[in-house]
Amino acid sequence: MSSLYRASKTIRSRRIPFNLFSSYYKPRRFDSTPYLNSYLGPTQCAFFGSHFREDPSIDLSQYPPDKIRNFSIIAHVDHGKSTLADRLLELTGTIRKGHGQPQYLDKLQVERERGITVKAQTATMFHRHNLLGTDTKFLLNLIDTPGHVDFNYEVSRSLAACQGVLLVVDAAQGVQAQTVANFYLAFEANLTIIPVINKIDQPTADPDRVKEQLKSIFDLDPNEALLTSAKTGQGLEQVLPAVIERIPPPPGDCSSPLRMLLLDSYYDEYKGVICHVAVVDGAMRKGEKISSAATGQSYEVLDVGIMHPELTQTGVLLTGQVGYVVSGMRSTKEARVGDTLYHTRSTVKPLPGFKPVKHMVFAGLYPADGSDFEALSHAIERLTCNDASVSVTKESSTALGLGFRCGFLGLLHMDVFHQRLEQEHGAHVISTVPTVPYIFEYSDGSKVHIQNPAMLPSNPKQRVTACWEPTVIATIIIPSEYVGSIITLCSERRGEQLEYSFIDSQRALMKYRLPLREIVVDFYNELKSITSGYASFDYEEADYQASDLVKLDILLNGQPVDAMATIVHRLKAQRVGRELVEKLKKFIDRQMFEITIQAAIGSKVIARETISAMRKNVLAKCYGGDVTRKRKLLEKQKEGKRRMKRVGSVDIPQEAFHELLKGS
Repeated sequence: MSSLYRASKTIRSRRIPFNLFSSYYKPRRFDSTPYLNSYLGPTQCAFFGSHFREDPSIDLSQYPPDKIRNFSIIAHVDHGKSTLADRLLELTGTIRKGHGQPQYLDKLQVERERGITVKAQTATMFHRHNLLGTDTKFLLNLIDTPGHVDFNYEVSRSLAACQGVLLVVDAAQGVQAQTVANFYLAFEANLTIIPVINKIDQPTADPDRVKEQLKSIFDLDPNEALLTSAKTGQGLEQVLPAVIERIPPPPGDCSSPLRMLLLDSYYDEYKGVICHVAVVDGAMRKGEKISSAATGQSYEVLDVGIMHPELTQTGVLLTGQVGYVVSGMRSTKEARVGDTLYHTRSTVKPLPGFKPVKHMVFAGLYPADGSDFEALSHAIERLTCNDASVSVTKESSTALGLGFRCGFLGLLHMDVFHQRLEQEHGAHVISTVPTVPYIFEYSDGSKVHIQNPAMLPSNPKQRVTACWEPTVIATIIIPSEYVGSIITLCSERRGEQLEYSFIDSQRALMKYRLPLREIVVDFYNELKSITSGYASFDYEEADYQASDLVKLDILLNGQPVDAMATIVHRLKAQRVGRELVEKLKKFIDRQMFEITIQAAIGSKVIARETISAMRKNVLAKCYGGDVTRKRKLLEKQKEGKRRMKRVGSVDIPQEAFHELLKGS
């Protein structure tokens, strides 16, 4: 008999108030464990709290700030960051060798498939080291951060809780685009940087060449680089001593009022919102009242502890330590990354750097089957519980029905969100072409921010006098032989070259200012295609720039299709309009009446295709006779077609719509 069945049976027989039972499913303001123990007994109650464990051997008071090291591992995709983290956890005995799953800190299926980190993870390790002749036990906090620029803000907040980083570089591939971006994030945060050249066991490894790159690009001392292989374990024994000796302890003040930095959060079905925090000053204990500097709301600390590597209750977090806190928050939207948490009755200066989420890319999400709208709504609601950085608003389209307009941090964020919707919730969605936020100014001086092209009037009462679009600074690292092709590609995408240099004799580094609109659909695929997959690409947000933009409408028999409206540069409007109507002609079925497909800017049609009507041969019964007889039959048929066109409507099959958007 299962524990859940016994527990539920006991509740029915003893008439336990439902709120005591449900407190493990919904966050509440009191600790219900003693109540459950008295009603169910410790054996049955253990079922509900099995994923939170308490380790009485851990006494955090033994670790003042000088015995603490907070560090992060930063790297380009697939350079061995997660494997190195696994080995460090095994070296310190945090997980048993061979008993943990590979990439232990990557919890999501999408993270394992793509080899990326989407949610920041924290692990606390304990390690003995002989420092200055004294055998001392140190507390090491490994903060595993996302590496991609879409999560740039989360990375900067996580690095704010660290005093140093391990910069991991593949010994075969060398420095890549995200290596450069992540280095400068750590450099600007004034962190100690320890270079680690990984995968030295590979046949194509060339550590000496990578050392030269580290010296020429980052001005790092090649002699300080650690040579390791996380796969075989070679050289790993020197990593943790380097962390302890080179990285300084956290600078917090134990006697000051509590200040905590909120690193990340996720929703747990039993405890509610669980926040990952770093204590900058002071100490926090279970049962205390804390407040948020961003929202002003107050909470009671229901549970507090460290990740060792799973949630381990300690009852307290002290200065310089990193752990988790459960405070009864109902939604992750209350737990804003970068927020400052402090004791309710105290007055503190918030930690610097907090800013609200800024969405870079917008797309419409619609159910593949119109009747599945409620299921999609439920799936998005569940997923946004664990990803508060997505904005969701309802919208409707004449072509696709009811759906949602979602804002994302970037392209990878949007891809990951779609993949999690399908994998974790089984939702089948149609996504519109991603768009970026534009600013339009009218002749009366008013400005509007447009996230959905359909919301921009085609023939506004006021004349548009100026428009602005967002831009990015793109970093591209490529083999030297592809430089000419990449310059051509970036020029076609309205790019402006900012930097062009050679890393070594084989690879070049290029920086371009590009409109965000030009890279959101197929730029990365084209870049990989041109360079046979050898290019690495990264971008960072830049300013808005003035541009000549127009709204391109697609009309079917004179009626605009709102879901296909797009905003393009005036010089590209003719070509984009021609491509869209040609694609649409292939996907729309012939009807009993003629269908005209047009691309228009305002009232000016710039491209047109016609799908001819299916027609019966009305002359088949005429074996001869006067020509006027035949003409009369043809005119009668033409009049019928005209009347049919007036009352008939063109239905775009959703499969065809999906294919069209995928190929655009």
